[in-house]
Amino acid sequence: MTTTQPPSGPTRAPRGSARTALIAAAHSTVRKQGYAATSVDEICAAAGVTKGAFFHHFASKEALAVAAAEGWTERARPMFEAAPHNRLGDPLDRLLGHIDFRLAMLDGPTEDYTCFVGTMVQEAYATNDRIRAACEASINAYCQALAPDIQAAIDVHGVPDDVTALGLAQHVQSVLQGAFVLAKTTNDPAIARGTVTHLKRYVRMLFAQD
Repeated sequence: MTTTQPPSGPTRAPRGSARTALIAAAHSTVRKQGYAATSVDEICAAAGVTKGAFFHHFASKEALAVAAAEGWTERARPMFEAAPHNRLGDPLDRLLGHIDFRLAMLDGPTEDYTCFVGTMVQEAYATNDRIRAACEASINAYCQALAPDIQAAIDVHGVPDDVTALGLAQHVQSVLQGAFVLAKTTNDPAIARGTVTHLKRYVRMLFAQD
């Protein structure tokens, strides 16, 4: 009896999910090889959709990049909101728990833990203002989400007068983005973990915690 094998090649995305699959494929391929080096054909192959489906949803690679930056924020939000440290009573404990949460994520292949918008904006900031603005919005959304716990920790524990909640949130983001770059230079998350550990130490010192 002859058994017919299914044809080889990428698995076709279910009808109606092509847009979501393309955004997810953009996240994975750009994190691995950069925006400029990623072609529409590669994204379609990774998503399991046709090029016709791509252009049904997006007018260009740039349009997908902007949508993927917005999608990156939406992808990250529920993961951060559901993290167990959010149930802690002291806002400083929640902030330190958030840093521990980010530290625990620094494992595995570089493309699995580095930032999509951070990767993309390094290439596009001077050449594509739409992509730059979309990446700025995503990075700022992270800072805005972190700022309320920082402000609550400031209210409870106090900090030097020139420290603001948004400024400290931006510093946390800056350290994380820098840690990702350092990890790419060695292709190893160890250096990133060391950097984020220093960040936690700094926050404890800033709030005068032993």
